Amino acid sequence: MTAGNYSMMGSVAALVAQTLRTYDCDPEPLFRKAGLDMSLLSNPDTRYPGNRVQQLWQLAVDASGDPCFGFIAGEQVQPAVLHGLGFAWLASDTLRDALTRLMRYSRLISTAANMQLQDTDSSLDLVLLPPKGVHTVTPAFQDAGMSGFLRMCRLTAGDEIDPVQVSLKHPRPACARELQAYFRAPIVYEAENNILSFDKQLVDTPLTHANPGLARINDQAVVDYLARFDRDSLTMQVRSRIIERLHDGTPNQQTIAHSLNVSLRSLQRKLSKEETNFKSLLESTRRELALLYIRETHRSLGEITYLLGFSEPSNFTRAFKRWTGISPIEYRDKN
Repeated sequence: MTAGNYSMMGSVAALVAQTLRTYDCDPEPLFRKAGLDMSLLSNPDTRYPGNRVQQLWQLAVDASGDPCFGFIAGEQVQPAVLHGLGFAWLASDTLRDALTRLMRYSRLISTAANMQLQDTDSSLDLVLLPPKGVHTVTPAFQDAGMSGFLRMCRLTAGDEIDPVQVSLKHPRPACARELQAYFRAPIVYEAENNILSFDKQLVDTPLTHANPGLARINDQAVVDYLARFDRDSLTMQVRSRIIERLHDGTPNQQTIAHSLNVSLRSLQRKLSKEETNFKSLLESTRRELALLYIRETHRSLGEITYLLGFSEPSNFTRAFKRWTGISPIEYRDKN
């Protein structure tokens, strides 16, 4: 994926507009300068080119004169900003469940989104990594993610929810005191990555307002939304074909190319233009499904081996160790 061909939800740009108004700034000239049609915000399905939305964030920082604009914007996040993901988040069984949904549907926010959930001995870490294939990232955008995702956790589990630590990539800003008051946790500046760390017991505590049925309905709304723009992405078409065929064993490129009515060489060339390849897609798809299936305790390791297209449980175990550093049984025990 190159800097010019990723997209973001229109509601991300709408959040910028909303926040600008709190600074008595007119957002429309900034949208025009960034090459964005502000009238499209009335359509909830609108997506904008990601590089232009990044430019909008920087223009907003400059117009407001506030280097902490991104954090302020994130503090105003409402569930609707995240489409169905926001409402599924509110209905999740636990905060871990909510954050797992964020991982699963992060492409809804940005098709270049790059996040990880990492378990440590005492915490669950939400790690915001540099977007995939994007060379220029406005810090304000990731700042909004940090404060916005915490805002969603508090809307879900109560305002008293605090991380155990916050790590930020940039130096200590002028608004450090305000950030401390908002995050209510030790903040590490100039860190390697932006990270929200939560107590493990906290994220696994059942939530009072959990509603699995409502969560599933909104999950489907997200899936339907993603499907509407995935049709034009060869990467997603290949991934879909891989998932369809895994239970028959490891799919090969020729079979996938045939199912898409393209030649093998054409498939390889087009995937290369999207900065990926078949081997990487097969590996990442298996890994994502493995982490999903292993949490479903009713599934045996034998069944998971079959569903992922491995010929032997030992092959699955080796792959799982390569992905996570531990065996499937150890992972299931920990999670």
